[in-house]
Amino acid sequence: MPLMILVVDDDLGTRLSISDYLELSGYSVITANDGQEALLMVEEYHPDLIVTDIVMPRMNGYELVRRVRQQPKFRLLPVILLTARTKTQERILGYQSGCDLYLPKPFELEELAAAIRNLLERSQIIQSEYRFSEQENLGNSQSTKPMTAQPSQMTKVQKSPMISDLTSREQEVLELLTHGLSNAEMGHQLHLSARTVEKYVSNLLRKTATSNRAELVRFAMKHGLVE
Repeated sequence: MPLMILVVDDDLGTRLSISDYLELSGYSVITANDGQEALLMVEEYHPDLIVTDIVMPRMNGYELVRRVRQQPKFRLLPVILLTARTKTQERILGYQSGCDLYLPKPFELEELAAAIRNLLERSQIIQSEYRFSEQENLGNSQSTKPMTAQPSQMTKVQKSPMISDLTSREQEVLELLTHGLSNAEMGHQLHLSARTVEKYVSNLLRKTATSNRAELVRFAMKHGLVE
C-alpha cells in the first residue's frame, strides 16, 4: 500500500496543488481544512506524515503539532510546517512545537517532495530499528528472566549506558519533552524558568548529538532513555 500523507491548509488552492502533486508521485493523500479537523483525521487514519500550514482557523499548525506529539503513538510521526512566516523566532516556535522541518512559502513542490521522501525514509528506518530492538530485548528477557519476573518488565527497551550520563533533572526534562510540552509548560511542572529549561534541552541535544527536539525524542525512544 502507498504511504499516506495528510495535507492541512485552509487555502483550497494550496491543498489541491500539494495533494495532486503527491498523488502523482505515488502517495495516498488525505486533506483537512484546519488543525481541528486534521487532529481527528490523524486519529482515524494514522498517516505516515503530515504537511500543515500554520495560520488556520479553529486550530493553528503549532497547536496541531503539539497535540499530536502529546500522544505516544504519534511521537515519531514526521511533520512539515509550511508558512509565509519567516522570522527566526517563529521558526524556533515551530521546532519547539515538535515539527521536523519548517519550509517557508513560497516553495517548490519538487523541494517539498524531496523533503517528504527524506523524512519518510528516516522515519521507516527508525521505526524498523525500534521494533527490532523491542523484539530482540523481549527475546533476551524471556530467555534470561526468572519465572517470577513481572510481564511488564519483559517488554521494556533495554536502557542505554548513556542514561548514566544524564542528570536527574535532564532525565525529567527529557521525559516531559517526549510528551510534546513547551519550555513554559515543562518549567511550570518542574518549577523552573523557561530559559533554564532551554539550557537543559541544549545539554540533552549536545549529549545525544542530535540537532533538534524531534531527533532528540526519536533518539531517546530508540535507545530506551524514556519509559
